[in-house]
Amino acid sequence: MTAPYEMNRRAFIKTTAAVTATAAVGTSARAQEAPADGLIHRNERSGMPYSKLGRTNFLCSRLVFGGGAALIGGKAVRLLNTAFDAGVNFYDLGSNAYYKGSERAFAPFLAANRGKIWVTSKAPLRPIDGYEPGKPLTTEQGKPLADYWTGLLDASLADLGTDYVDAYYLMAVGEPEVVQCEQLHEAFLKAKKAGKVGHWGVSTHKRAQQVLEAMIATDWYDLAMIAITPAGWYDWDSKSLLPGTPAMADLLPTLKRARDAGIGLVGMKAARYLTAFGGKGTQDAFDGHYSEKVMQSGLSPWQRSYAFVLAHGVDVVNSDMQNFAHFKENLTAVQRSAELFAKA
Repeated sequence: MTAPYEMNRRAFIKTTAAVTATAAVGTSARAQEAPADGLIHRNERSGMPYSKLGRTNFLCSRLVFGGGAALIGGKAVRLLNTAFDAGVNFYDLGSNAYYKGSERAFAPFLAANRGKIWVTSKAPLRPIDGYEPGKPLTTEQGKPLADYWTGLLDASLADLGTDYVDAYYLMAVGEPEVVQCEQLHEAFLKAKKAGKVGHWGVSTHKRAQQVLEAMIATDWYDLAMIAITPAGWYDWDSKSLLPGTPAMADLLPTLKRARDAGIGLVGMKAARYLTAFGGKGTQDAFDGHYSEKVMQSGLSPWQRSYAFVLAHGVDVVNSDMQNFAHFKENLTAVQRSAELFAKA
């Protein structure tokens, strides 16, 4: 850790996290009782906005620490405590099958903060033999998916050094038929009964509209991590906006139906399109969706995008943060979102 970084971190903690947590912290992630408001409170700090995450009843920091890519090879481990001290209580990881070593890098932090944070991870799907779009999966197609997901869940628990994770997703789903796979649902219910996982979710950045609609129809899912921007759906395959996507403001009815169904909405890839890495590098791409007040706010294009999606239908926003400056910028965007998009 460099001296300049340490100075920045100390100054940041002094100004934004020198208060004690207001939440009562239990000794176990599963043994904590909800207070009178029915919500589960963890590591709440002054200056961090929080939101109820669907029917999970977790009151989560609106900024999520995306640790999948950030923690590969131990990168960004030094930011975990910085985020915690600022009130982040939601950390998202990913299976070693895709994010090599990220869960193992996170394990010591999890051990030190068990019961104080909300932790999710996710598993990529194996290819589906004989998949035909629009046709329900057969038992012969669904069982290998379920077995693979279960195996990766067990591997994730081992890598995290725990016997339980708050939620475990199906990762990068682009096929509504997968969302409706009964064998996968049965695998989740079995894992939940065994005490391995509390909630189930889907992450999607391909055909997200159709996937989210299928999730709503099943009533099986507690969480959806969706690739969404002020201009609408982001498509991972093209590293661009999904052709023909409605703007996010026009997607509000869909997002509301998901939230009304109890699904907590986690935004991701909110600013990826603006970057040269993984996007198009067009920093002014979303400017037409902002008011003059937002444009004059002093926020960067990336910050404006985070603030916007939080004010237009998602509960929290997930960000891959790999340095202190990036974290501080995202925190500022989250803190200012309600102010900038308050209705007159």
